[in-house]
Amino acid sequence: MSVFKDKVLLITGGTGSFGNAVLNRFLRTDIGEIRIFSRDEKKQDDMRHDFQARMPEVANKIKFYIGDVRNKSTLKYAMKGVDYVFHAAALKQVPSCEFFPMEAVKTNVMGTDNTLDAAIDAGVKCVICLSTDKAAYPINAMGITKAIEEKIAVAKSRLSGNTKICCTRYGNVMCSRGSVIPLWIDQIRKGNPITLTEPKMTRFIMSLEEAVDLVLFAFEHGQNGDILVQKAPACTIQTQAEAVCELFGGKKENIKVIGIRHGEKMYETLLTKEECAKAEDMGNFYRVPADNRDLNYDKYFKEGDVKLATIDEFNSDNTYRLNLQETIDKIASLEYIQNELNGVPNIVK
Repeated sequence: MSVFKDKVLLITGGTGSFGNAVLNRFLRTDIGEIRIFSRDEKKQDDMRHDFQARMPEVANKIKFYIGDVRNKSTLKYAMKGVDYVFHAAALKQVPSCEFFPMEAVKTNVMGTDNTLDAAIDAGVKCVICLSTDKAAYPINAMGITKAIEEKIAVAKSRLSGNTKICCTRYGNVMCSRGSVIPLWIDQIRKGNPITLTEPKMTRFIMSLEEAVDLVLFAFEHGQNGDILVQKAPACTIQTQAEAVCELFGGKKENIKVIGIRHGEKMYETLLTKEECAKAEDMGNFYRVPADNRDLNYDKYFKEGDVKLATIDEFNSDNTYRLNLQETIDKIASLEYIQNELNGVPNIVK
């Protein structure tokens, strides 16, 4: 972690699942300071006590800042002396964003604009914005606002000076706050049927550790204005539910289908067909470079790219599909699941 040696990292929305995963990964390294920026003092207090209890020798590296990405002045205060920013603050629940779309605009769109402006003004070296597969071919308010977040990041990157700005786009993070696996475990333990939306629905799945890996890959290998994605596997919701039943003693025959919720897709896309045409294959990741042409289109002449007509998008229906045993193995490898199986209390962060 020498690139982070003695450096100051700020995480917006830092009390969430991603922020906790970063702290677990970084605190015992040679990083200088990690600033947790969020608007919820209760979650900050819980995080403070948690890390003081678990990592007392390094917990003093964490600094807490109350503020809101909707309020640029609080960001400017928190951004002083910061070297790097991981921008994770977002409204991310699809149904709630459908009912309150302007709230999603205020956080996901205006909040990103404020964060990037404050970072550029403070001379931050690098900002990584966390996005979602729902930003590709978006059909719901959450995805649309995250797609605009990406557009803002790319636009700002053209005039960001010495501040590098990249986006990472990833799918469902298992056992994160608001995710379905903790709900299913609770339903099984209460003797209730597991509820799922649509058995044939497919979703990319990844762990919190893999989400952090993607952000670090973007930090180290991304160029200004890039969007980076991981070549994540997927599975059907039915397979995922059956895997949780296998692990926790649920009855597969009691799985109850409740129907697709507001704004949900049958499958998610990590790279559109148009992005695939210009994406660079980087092993376990794809890099989509920014379109840095200016508005003087008359000086460009470009024939149609034949790849646009032949290459597929990268989605949860055409990526590698995990079978039941592979899904069980992937879910069982999570620390959250190991704790649940061993009777260790978990807090969904």
